[in-house]
Amino acid sequence: MSDKSWQINEFRVSNLALSQGGTLRDARLVYHQIGTLNAPKDNLVLLPTYYGGAATGNYPLLDGGSPLDPERYCIVIPAMLGAGESSSPSNTTGDQGGAGFPQLNLYDNIALQKRLVDDVFGGASLALVAGWSMGGMQALQWAAAWPDRVRAVVASCCTAQCSPHNWLFLEGVRAALQADPAFKEGRYNQPPEAGLRAFARVYAGWAYSQAFFRNRGYRALGFESIEALLQFWEQDHLAQDANDLLSVLDVWQRGSVGQFPGNRDDLPRALSRISMPAHLLPCRTDLYFTVEDARREAALMPGARLEVIESDWGHIAGGPGRNPAVMAQMFRAMSDVLSESGQSGCD
Repeated sequence: MSDKSWQINEFRVSNLALSQGGTLRDARLVYHQIGTLNAPKDNLVLLPTYYGGAATGNYPLLDGGSPLDPERYCIVIPAMLGAGESSSPSNTTGDQGGAGFPQLNLYDNIALQKRLVDDVFGGASLALVAGWSMGGMQALQWAAAWPDRVRAVVASCCTAQCSPHNWLFLEGVRAALQADPAFKEGRYNQPPEAGLRAFARVYAGWAYSQAFFRNRGYRALGFESIEALLQFWEQDHLAQDANDLLSVLDVWQRGSVGQFPGNRDDLPRALSRISMPAHLLPCRTDLYFTVEDARREAALMPGARLEVIESDWGHIAGGPGRNPAVMAQMFRAMSDVLSESGQSGCD
């Protein structure tokens, strides 16, 4: 789908109250939109972004085979706070810029997204919320926090909370970045390149699976060697801001869909509210969002169906546009939940 079809907009809130205390001043939510909201305001689709990904990273969710037709649905991709497009350490000035950026959590993201839906889209109901990784976590939190506003959910390669082992993996990449003397506790004048390279190399070992490397799966991605793959990861992370990476990583480490007002971080209670059609797609070889964790959580969601992604690509298998077979599986899941929720698109 042509990038020119998308509109890029910005939604602002002068003072966003944060779950961890304090406020984010002049909060800016960047969102990409394609399609038009219908008169009943029931064809809105939300596709939250993933860790390290820009809003354009979700464009493949509308590629060939996708049920998300812009002629039927109004599709919105909200960029996560802290990730470099919406309000983030790298684009905020004054005392909240850089290392002074406020601490956020997952709920702060979806609370701002809900204000966008209410103020810009007239309180529309969501035909579907779908995402990969942290995008999937946001989708599940939307469904738990406002089940009366969400009619279908698809979440791939994610769980409803960050497990202890997932937290530890993230602590390792954080330490690799912060060990660079140039990081200066986030008050760097020049990018901490050694730390960013180390972050990328450690992360790459977790993003795929043992079988992916053993069977030289990287060749399917166009890389002749593991070193070539690692160099690609390095260049990708050198293009990102260190404080941005750590801001969103912090949100991930503390992520739990049970954290919303009135729920007191009661995860089972939160999951029991997800009674709309919801498909969870964990990958069999994901090293940190495991099938076991996803299965245990899905059992607490009345509307959930779990379908395992059979791939050696690990966590990366679910990435938008990465693996054609997995994309086809995700498109089927989207079609299924839209059908199960009785939706017919625009009038």
